[in-house]
Amino acid sequence: MRAIDWLRGLAVLVMIQCHTLALLTPELRRSAWTGRLLKLDGLVAPAFIFSAGFALALVMVRSAADGVLRERVPRNLRRIGEVLAVATLVNWAWFPLLREPKWILRMDILQCVGVCLLLVLPVAAGLAFRPRALGAVAFLLAMGAFALAPLGDIAPEPWASFLRKSSWAPFPLLPWVGFAWLGAFAGTAAGAWGRAGLARALVFLVGLGILGTLAARPLYALYPAHRFFVANPSNSAARWSWVCAALLVLLWLESKRASEAPPSRARRFIEVFGTSSLSAYFFHQMLLFYRTAGVFSFQRFWGDRSGWLLYTGLTLALIALTYLLCRAYDWLERAVKQGIGGARKHLRPRTPASSQ
Repeated sequence: MRAIDWLRGLAVLVMIQCHTLALLTPELRRSAWTGRLLKLDGLVAPAFIFSAGFALALVMVRSAADGVLRERVPRNLRRIGEVLAVATLVNWAWFPLLREPKWILRMDILQCVGVCLLLVLPVAAGLAFRPRALGAVAFLLAMGAFALAPLGDIAPEPWASFLRKSSWAPFPLLPWVGFAWLGAFAGTAAGAWGRAGLARALVFLVGLGILGTLAARPLYALYPAHRFFVANPSNSAARWSWVCAALLVLLWLESKRASEAPPSRARRFIEVFGTSSLSAYFFHQMLLFYRTAGVFSFQRFWGDRSGWLLYTGLTLALIALTYLLCRAYDWLERAVKQGIGGARKHLRPRTPASSQ
């Protein structure tokens, strides 16, 4: 399903724009326009985590139907390991992991995605042969995560370090794991009942999200004092309704495109980011904030002193450089895999030809 790649690709573009806001002057970062942009940027993490849960459940259900589930589970585990490895590498860029190994456990977005997938994988694999049960369990676990999220704000240590938003945990498990379970719910519908089933699931989630958004006051009053825009179920409902509505639109666009027509440049551009979102996250972070060889980063040369015009140009430049690095890395990865495959084939012992 191309629509989920398009959703991820668009989320990457908005993510780069969001992080590039660090280049604006302090006054502009406090402006009304920045506040409007940040409202849009608040959909990036839900889109990423939703997409991760979606893809995992979709693959598990389809693999079970095709009789290759045993082969797919280890591959997904390796993929989750890659996410956590890149998460550790990014943390190493900002914190002294060798002197203070505790920073490995810091819950930023990639750590959150990796841990969420580790929680979803055994359930999705265990219930892949029973998609109705998997969809029901995933939905109930999502609602449970959102319902418990406000209590994470008052959780005692050591749980607070992983359940409450802080500098240690910018993306704690609550409420974010709920988006992974919602993605698994939608991915199960797609894997078992195709695009029609996915469309029905998304319409249901959009409707439920709108109801949750309208119930902001009573939902806030149900809990002890907490940060509404971080943990309240109504805030999460608003976010997932927008993400699911966007995916519905993309699903409709996918159904309208001519399957035999070659993809446009814009579509290929978006799909590179959609299929290489992990690489895009790493490369744009390093270009933006990490001083390569102690010399260059966007932050060093333009941080805290960019106006809107310069910010726009720098954002476009960062997107272009990230795109080129993603393409180069994809090419390198394919070349290495082909080289390893060729070497294995060359070194494989040959069986003697049978005598006639």
